[in-house]
Amino acid sequence: MARRFGGRYSPGQQGSPAAPDPRDAARVDPAGARVNLLFVPPALLALFSLGAGPAGLVAGLLGAGVLTAAAFLLRDGLRAEAEWRARPVARRPAWPRKMMASALTGVGVALAAWSGDGGVIGAALYGIAAAGLHVAAFGIDPLSDKRIEGVDDHQQDRVAKVVDEAESYLAQMREAIAGLRDRRLDERVAAFQARAREMIRTVERDPRDLTQARRYLGVYLMGARDASVKFAELWSRNRDSAARAEYESLLTDLDRNFAARTETMLLSDRTDMDIEIRVLRDRLAREGVVAKSEEGNE
Repeated sequence: MARRFGGRYSPGQQGSPAAPDPRDAARVDPAGARVNLLFVPPALLALFSLGAGPAGLVAGLLGAGVLTAAAFLLRDGLRAEAEWRARPVARRPAWPRKMMASALTGVGVALAAWSGDGGVIGAALYGIAAAGLHVAAFGIDPLSDKRIEGVDDHQQDRVAKVVDEAESYLAQMREAIAGLRDRRLDERVAAFQARAREMIRTVERDPRDLTQARRYLGVYLMGARDASVKFAELWSRNRDSAARAEYESLLTDLDRNFAARTETMLLSDRTDMDIEIRVLRDRLAREGVVAKSEEGNE
């Protein structure tokens, strides 16, 4: 008998809100083809180094390895920068991957030039030029944290930590389901992720909502990640349609509850604003400002 993917922290159903715009679920990889092309030069360098003699072979293979590492670092750096730009509150990347990639590109090109008998000075010049062009093409890493004015640093650090954890759970969830190569499941997971990111963006815009959303962005997303990993393992071994139905039902429940909680947070913000406006109007009325304004309009 199929076992339901859920547990004590799985939220219950609360209505049937509208699904998020599918365009919100589509996330374009910021690395793209331009970074994938950078894996071609090290492969060619390793191939051409085979006939360059012992010293040239070693230098060429080292250069190919360094250039490959630079391409991987650049890809991760561009993705981290895209996440940083997309959030109103974000910490700067912990490691300057793009700048490290530029430095490694310079070293790799220098080794490639030296393996071709370019001389030490010539190889160094080629390396410096390559590193400079790499910086000009891809830029450097973000060097500062993004913060919201009027909110203390401690609260923003708490939000950034919770958001980073939530995004990590979503990425692991997407990775687990992507391995099944099932388009329908990919779309369902992407739709839920778009819904979860609506809550994340709401918390980032107003860190006061963190208290309401913390369990959703922590415990519930961790449960969704664990359920996705378990389902992926089960589905890859045994195409159990009942288990699939239970997993899709869990995604539906999560989507509804995240939507309901996000709507409650937004309504709470609107209520707070209405109260502040009402208090301000009462204060202005007591001071006679409203009356004078109305007389002037007449």
